[in-house]
Amino acid sequence: MSDIFQEVDEEVRREQLKKLWQQYGNYAVAACLLIIVGVGAWRGYEWWESKKAAEAGAAFEQAVSLAEAGKNQEAEAAFAKLAAEGTAGYRILARLREAAELAGTDRKAAVKTYDEMAADRSVPKAIQDLAAVRAGLLLVDKASYSELRARLEPLTAADRTFRHSARELLALSAWKAGDMRAARQWTDMIVSDPAAPAGARSRAGVLSELIAASGKV
Repeated sequence: MSDIFQEVDEEVRREQLKKLWQQYGNYAVAACLLIIVGVGAWRGYEWWESKKAAEAGAAFEQAVSLAEAGKNQEAEAAFAKLAAEGTAGYRILARLREAAELAGTDRKAAVKTYDEMAADRSVPKAIQDLAAVRAGLLLVDKASYSELRARLEPLTAADRTFRHSARELLALSAWKAGDMRAARQWTDMIVSDPAAPAGARSRAGVLSELIAASGKV
């Protein structure tokens, strides 16, 4: 008797499944196809990204080789192309190297490139600060202390990655401008910062001696 009930239950279940399939079968097939297509598309995207990264890496190495060989104009062009067309990471590196190459031939253009990077919020904050410091390094012999201070003072805060370099440039600029009080302020900040690199401390010490020798503090 139980076998009869079991057969009836199985028949009922088959009928229910048949109805469900007739009602939702197309959706199930579509969902499966979407999953398969999605996985395939993701794998294709990963392959494409890896390919582009490899191409960008090779292009960057080629541009570096051109720079090391003294072919500056060709290197500038190669870095500029990679900065425009490369993958995200290599675009940033290429922009930095492009500006570095420009510094040897067109300082104004190099500063402009660094300034654009420093203002670009899509660039990591540390790279923005690095670009600003490099622009300051190019300007330290030309710009006034007030201009350099406006550029670099925000970078001297205790939580900024390149604060030691920014302080050094400001100390040097103030000293060159004859503002010994400001120069002393920046050298003291370097010397009193326990995280300051040994080289920065040493240079700050030398400048402090020059400041003291001036008798203007």
